[in-house]
Amino acid sequence: MLGRSYDNQICSIARALDVVGERWSLLIIRDAVFAGVTRFGDFQHNLGIATNVLAARLDAFVEGGIMERRRYSERPAQHEYVLTEKGRDLAPALIALTSWGDRWAAPDGPPIRYEHAACGRRVEPQLVCEKCGAVHADEVAARPGPGMPAEYLAQRRPVRNG
Repeated sequence: MLGRSYDNQICSIARALDVVGERWSLLIIRDAVFAGVTRFGDFQHNLGIATNVLAARLDAFVEGGIMERRRYSERPAQHEYVLTEKGRDLAPALIALTSWGDRWAAPDGPPIRYEHAACGRRVEPQLVCEKCGAVHADEVAARPGPGMPAEYLAQRRPVRNG
């Protein structure tokens, strides 16, 4: 059984899941990024999420720097939740996950299309090599980066590619 965090994982995916991996999290962020939702009641109405769960997720996003909590009304005191740069940077990941879902989990076709606002053409996720341009996922190798602890490298098993 998985624990509450991925502290023992040396992996940016695991670290990202610590922030946005809870049930409902990516749907809340999706609504904020692509529908401009900022208010608690609008998130709750759109998603049908329990208010206690929504409050916990929004608080975690504020704590994690994904959103900022801003007061928009004094009486009664009401707040909106506005994406930070860190939160807006999740858009490409959401588009990539949507693309996967469109291919493997949407038997009747994509329920939503992401389009370039300027020209109306569909937006697609793409892997790009900084030298060669577009590459396929099976051409990508995982190698240790500068954040890999030296003690982990010493006990690491070789990774098989292709």
